[in-house]
Amino acid sequence: MILAENLCCIRKPGEQKHSKEPSSLQCMHLAVVACGDRLEETLIMLKSAVLFSNRRLCFHIFSEDSLKPEFEKKLQEWPSSYTKKYEYNIYPITFSVGNAQEWKKLFKPCAAQRLFLPVILKDVDSLLYVDTDVLFLRPIDDIWHILKEFNSTQLAAMAPEHEIPKIGWYSRFARHPYYGTTGVNSGVMLMNLTRIRNTQFKNSMIPGGLTWEEMLYPLYQKYKNYITWGDQDLLNIIFYFNPECLYVFPCQWNYRPDHCMYGSNCKGAEEEGVSILHGNRGVYHDDKQPTFKALYEVIRDFPFEDNLFQSLYYPLQSKFLDTVHTLCGRIPQVFLKQIEKTMKKVYENRVIVYLGANHRY
Repeated sequence: MILAENLCCIRKPGEQKHSKEPSSLQCMHLAVVACGDRLEETLIMLKSAVLFSNRRLCFHIFSEDSLKPEFEKKLQEWPSSYTKKYEYNIYPITFSVGNAQEWKKLFKPCAAQRLFLPVILKDVDSLLYVDTDVLFLRPIDDIWHILKEFNSTQLAAMAPEHEIPKIGWYSRFARHPYYGTTGVNSGVMLMNLTRIRNTQFKNSMIPGGLTWEEMLYPLYQKYKNYITWGDQDLLNIIFYFNPECLYVFPCQWNYRPDHCMYGSNCKGAEEEGVSILHGNRGVYHDDKQPTFKALYEVIRDFPFEDNLFQSLYYPLQSKFLDTVHTLCGRIPQVFLKQIEKTMKKVYENRVIVYLGANHRY
């Protein structure tokens, strides 16, 4: 798949005015929606993205007006060696169709905003959407590459909601159509926005197809009394009727407590390590899953300019020793494998740059 040119106006850290930058043509677009008390979570997620990614990043942050000054302050405080790796824009929460207050209260505060990304970001070809409680343990470049694996009909990618149908939520409790045998989880979602905008979607409401924007509110109205997980349920319904449009990536790209709290059931993570950690269920902020909390706290507390192994990897190993009483804590290699590999690459790249700079002199 050849990505179209992305001509969005993006703000660089420290800039007061929006301007079109040539670098935005090559950047990887990352979108997140943050409302309520999700400021810190969102910043730690963005920090993990910046720490490990190679190509330039364009952040699209959708938040309540009260959070905008805090985001700007924090993002501009990061060291210049990292701020040069990203650009950002902050958007208000807006819904183009239907009742805004209904959308805002759907499941979690403002989460339904993700459904409107194709409508709002008209100049962006493709992006990665993630929930605020996500941590990247390897470069975003690697999941971005999956866009090139889409066939001619696929326009989005998500991971299964569960690996085992008999204990999955959708297969046991859903009162509405859902994708596949276990449904999909929308906490990590690759989107080709151009294809979404140009597609007529099959649906259960009219014989013909509807555009994405035309479909959203009627779909919500039809199923609102049957959905539990808000916008994720609506996405499951959409792709139930349009399965050819979805690429399903493996569970290591959206690794959640369900993948280990009852016993390890994500084969991809066992083989390759966790690529993207999704700490849903609030596990970063309680003691129910200390392995997830340890990763969050170590990345949160890591000083940007410090040595990754000394100030991130070794403290993480130490914290994991206190989690072995849990089923997730008994498989530390699943959590450490990919992040160790990533840090080695970061270190090697820095050595090469350092040696190259010295060689010139």
